[in-house]
Amino acid sequence: MTTMNPEYIEKIYAGWLAKVIGVRLGAPIEGWTYERIQAELGELAGYPKEYRQFAADDDTNGPLFFLRALGDSEEGYDISAQDVGNALLNYASYESGFFWWGGYGVSTEHTAYLNLRAGVEAPLSGSIEKNGCTVAEQIGGQIFIDTWGLVAPGNPDLAARYAEKAASVTHGGNGVYGGVFVASCISYAFLETDIRKIIEKGLSYIPADSEYTKVVRSVMAFHEANPADWRKGYGYVRDNFGYDRYPGACHIIPNIGVMIVSLLYGEGDFARTLDICNMCGWDTDCNVGNVATIMGVRCGLEGIPQTLRRPINDILICSSVMGSLNITDIPQGADYIARLAAAVAGWELPEPWREILNRKHTGCHFEYPGSTFGLRVKSLRPEQAAANGSLCGNDQSQASADGSLCAENQNSPADLRNTDLDAHTGSRSLLVTIPPAVGIGYMLYKKTYYVPGDFDDNRYQPSFSPTLYPGQRIYGFLKLAPESGDCTVLAYVRNATTGEIITGGEIPLSKTEWKEVSLATPFQENGLLDEAGFLLKRAAEGDGESLQVLLDDFCQEGAADYTIDLAKSAMEVWSPIQKEIRQFTKLKGLTWLADGRLHLSCADFGEVYTGGYDWEDYTATFHIRPECPGSHMVNVRAKGAIRSYAAGFYAPGKFGFYKNQIYYLPLAETGSITGKSPESCRTQISYVPLTETAFPWEMGTEYTICVTAKGNHFAVSLNGQKMFEITDDNHPYLNGGIGLSVRDGGHIICRSIKVAPCLTES
Repeated sequence: MTTMNPEYIEKIYAGWLAKVIGVRLGAPIEGWTYERIQAELGELAGYPKEYRQFAADDDTNGPLFFLRALGDSEEGYDISAQDVGNALLNYASYESGFFWWGGYGVSTEHTAYLNLRAGVEAPLSGSIEKNGCTVAEQIGGQIFIDTWGLVAPGNPDLAARYAEKAASVTHGGNGVYGGVFVASCISYAFLETDIRKIIEKGLSYIPADSEYTKVVRSVMAFHEANPADWRKGYGYVRDNFGYDRYPGACHIIPNIGVMIVSLLYGEGDFARTLDICNMCGWDTDCNVGNVATIMGVRCGLEGIPQTLRRPINDILICSSVMGSLNITDIPQGADYIARLAAAVAGWELPEPWREILNRKHTGCHFEYPGSTFGLRVKSLRPEQAAANGSLCGNDQSQASADGSLCAENQNSPADLRNTDLDAHTGSRSLLVTIPPAVGIGYMLYKKTYYVPGDFDDNRYQPSFSPTLYPGQRIYGFLKLAPESGDCTVLAYVRNATTGEIITGGEIPLSKTEWKEVSLATPFQENGLLDEAGFLLKRAAEGDGESLQVLLDDFCQEGAADYTIDLAKSAMEVWSPIQKEIRQFTKLKGLTWLADGRLHLSCADFGEVYTGGYDWEDYTATFHIRPECPGSHMVNVRAKGAIRSYAAGFYAPGKFGFYKNQIYYLPLAETGSITGKSPESCRTQISYVPLTETAFPWEMGTEYTICVTAKGNHFAVSLNGQKMFEITDDNHPYLNGGIGLSVRDGGHIICRSIKVAPCLTES
């Protein structure tokens, strides 16, 4: 078996990091014209705006979640357009978050999503034949495509094939050509640094007589004749391929024009290329994001300035329907892409990546140069430095790629940097340095839950479930650097509901060996954890020595063990039109809290979810009450909007256990059941009974439903009486969170939920 080139793994991280940087650069001025940018901001160099925490953006949602079609497909890696369409249906909330929901026939993605929901199979869902040229040839075909180039490093043929399928779910014509062009350019940039050769490779996969090819070649010719002034290049695009010449809200052609201007006039400099693209205006976050991915792969990590990495801090916020997937980090995304890239190509991962990427437990490994995994640091006042002391106020700093501090508090003395000084696994770790005579205690931690007040941006409506739960164990390996003073450490988590700090045992750190520091978090009533990390304590304040502590392999494992008491929950207000129930995310429906209970009501269907996407075996107990005619169910192994199991009252007089998935149905005139061509079938999303029994359930009566999920086996009880034992041998869902769902006008009321480690009996 061929071993994957380790440089590809680092370049995947560089490309994905660059994508996030580019999106953040362009987001504050999205839709601005060149003239407005010049008048209000002048010459741009770096970020036009500082964010307290940058929230979700469609340009990162799409690439990350559409790529999951590769992992979710039941037929291997030779995926179809419909597989990507299924990913869209599974991970996007219905008409909220994720991307722009501008209306059917206005927003291309909205139009394609509703087509898919109605059973129109991809690629017909996004085609010119179905939606017309104006809708089909908007910009989305290329802005969500970057990961299809990253997952095929050095293989532009494969990148082009994947991109054609992915882009055709929502687009047609030039909209698809843009996706193919960008993905193949990204893939080829793993092998080639000459910008013109990269562009030529991308053009080789699309029709030579297309409008897309015409604008690219026209800008290339203009640059060759006028190589000195990018503003003249922009003017050429504006005058010949401007917005006034193309219909729709955001056509692809003007925007690829300015992308090519920036790639050529940037002359291989990462930051300058992105700044030029941003100053051209129009769809800035989309354009700069695509250009950044190409340049990130081409230039590698060493070409990305630390001034651009620092504010990112490796953190990525998303707005999918699965809340625990919405808090992630850039290395975690790169890990996912790299694993897929190796699997698709049939490569064996090189060491140490084989050990790092194949480990079962999720965590931080710091093997990417400069990576921080979103770690932060804050100080404790002396009186708070006891093991169970409460936290001080705001974060003192965020980690940065080069050790400099983010803007939250430039006066913080703590310094966080990625280092090759030593490592527990591989060759790199994270080094935190605290100067002498500054505080007795510090907290090194990750955020595991966010609230609206953490952000000053909400364009794409994120909402969250925690990434860590009571009952799970956190652990990391820590060591003192050679020049450090003495220090002890305790693992800790914070309960956001009560503010309580829960710690493990105190351990003295060593300069000669790595110490495992861990905490098995106990069962908690209404536990919601929003921080996890380590308390670092000096022997005494002002001891005259700096602390230099190394951290590696910071991970979590185990099953959740906690309750959700809805009487103690709250609504989180993001905006006048977005109000979420704490730690739940919503697919669709009306949700509110009243009388100490969660209410979910619908006209047609509604679902809410919580818990970890990666949960495996567990027992979940729900106290629910059906309030109106319709279907009322509880969900387990919820992996998205079209992938979950449910137990409950799906029909009058019946109780059952159901599987939600997408099915292919024949059109009457053909009788086909293959589901492989849009001409012969339609898709349907449905809960299909795995087993059912008669049960005279009544509205207004509370019921206790308990489901134990263990592997592909499920045990279901109702009011303490065992009802079913089911084994699913047909592509079972082996992990996922929990939730509630209603159909056909139902209204379910939930008093509490308990999640516990898997039991043999329900």
